[in-house]
Amino acid sequence: MSVPMLQRAAVGELSRRRRLGVLAICCASIVVVVMDISIVTVALPSIRADLGASVAQLQWTVDAYTLVLASLLLLAGSTADRVGRRRVFQIGLAAFGLGSLLCSLAPTAEWLIAARALQAVGGTMLNPVAMAIVATTFPDRAERARAIGVFGAMSGLALALGPILGGALVDGVGWRAIFWINVPVVVVAIVLTAFFVPESRAPRARRFDPVGQLLVILMLGCVVYAIIESEKRGWTSPVILGLLGVAVLAVLALLVYEPRRTDPMLELRLFRSVPFSSAILMALFALCGFGSFLFVTTLYLQNVRGLSALAAGLCLLPVGAVIMIVSPFTGRLVGTRGPRLPLVVAGSALAIGAASSLWLGPTTPLPAVLVIYLFFGIFLGTVNPPITNTAVSGMPLSMAGLAGSVASAARQTGTTLGVAIAGTIVGSTAAGNSQAFTHAEHHLWWPVMGLGIGLVALALLSTTRWARATAQRTAELFNRPAATPEGRSG
Repeated sequence: MSVPMLQRAAVGELSRRRRLGVLAICCASIVVVVMDISIVTVALPSIRADLGASVAQLQWTVDAYTLVLASLLLLAGSTADRVGRRRVFQIGLAAFGLGSLLCSLAPTAEWLIAARALQAVGGTMLNPVAMAIVATTFPDRAERARAIGVFGAMSGLALALGPILGGALVDGVGWRAIFWINVPVVVVAIVLTAFFVPESRAPRARRFDPVGQLLVILMLGCVVYAIIESEKRGWTSPVILGLLGVAVLAVLALLVYEPRRTDPMLELRLFRSVPFSSAILMALFALCGFGSFLFVTTLYLQNVRGLSALAAGLCLLPVGAVIMIVSPFTGRLVGTRGPRLPLVVAGSALAIGAASSLWLGPTTPLPAVLVIYLFFGIFLGTVNPPITNTAVSGMPLSMAGLAGSVASAARQTGTTLGVAIAGTIVGSTAAGNSQAFTHAEHHLWWPVMGLGIGLVALALLSTTRWARATAQRTAELFNRPAATPEGRSG
């Protein structure tokens, strides 16, 4: 029996209690990684006051983290499939903990941004790798769908609870506490991983793709930098146009180069599956919308309404409460009836929440504000489990790491773009008068409404019989013998 077959047999022999333990460890890792996307948003005013950060530096405090996550997730997933998922998972935990410690010690905004990037390097080894560990730990299809649903729900819950926990820490201890609180969690997770998580690898190792990795970094980095700097330089600036031109060239190079490799970093054949392609677009749309919401909302609550960090975090409590109630039900619903209904509800809730936010102003009654936020809670509570399940369903286990990585990269890219776009739209009004800020903020909700409508359309498209047939044909491509790689060269 080959080593990969022995590994799969060992995983299949795990007791139910141990499988649930592995799921809990993976969920804990995704909670700290994803929470650090949103927990920092409620601390932005305090960071600005303490370190003298500009609005652009505040954007980079969020985007340096999400940009690195998006850029390196594919590399981390394929590396883990090759050298061992548990090993990479533990290294990621250690790097994330070190980055968190350095963030808490930051004397300047530049230090903080660099430390956030190091944090994210560790995070890239946790997010997709944890997904692959969950997928291989639960061999039964229905049980795996439920486990993936729980895992996906934890991602959404962490995003929503981040500002609440962050507000309590910022007001009670200071903004640096939102980073050093990660350190003990990481230490415990490293120890538990050594005892409970079995080692696993993909049946066939994928080779490193440095050219593809560089092209992905160029593409994402240029787009995000152009969006953030556009408010200061203008869209017709030679620098902005040059950055966007480089991004387009990087995309074209990826489309030409990657199909020619035997083991591409970005497996373009996956996109022949309509459900998979739709899941990637839905992840991008969903997290772009929620990233915009989080960035603008925390500034609105603190700078416009004059609330403390804790009070601003508590205003997002309805979002977290709805997610806690809705997410488990959504995971079960996806496992039994499929992803269409939750996705339609999610897209509709995002569109309604954005449309309702057009009426928000400095004197809007706070109960009305909280009611509007409920729609964003419903949206996030119903969107993550079906997207995660759709991305990996029907794929062979050998592609679980890569498929999960692409979906996670789409989420982080969406969050990155959402923060960059939101920061560009509100721009200098973030520190100006409240009327100017709310006027600028209203321009943001129209595109977010469009993202919600797009989610509904993709949900309906990706769950048709034709779409499911494309997923089946795509899975068969990867089950063919390695000797017929459709004319690829190594």
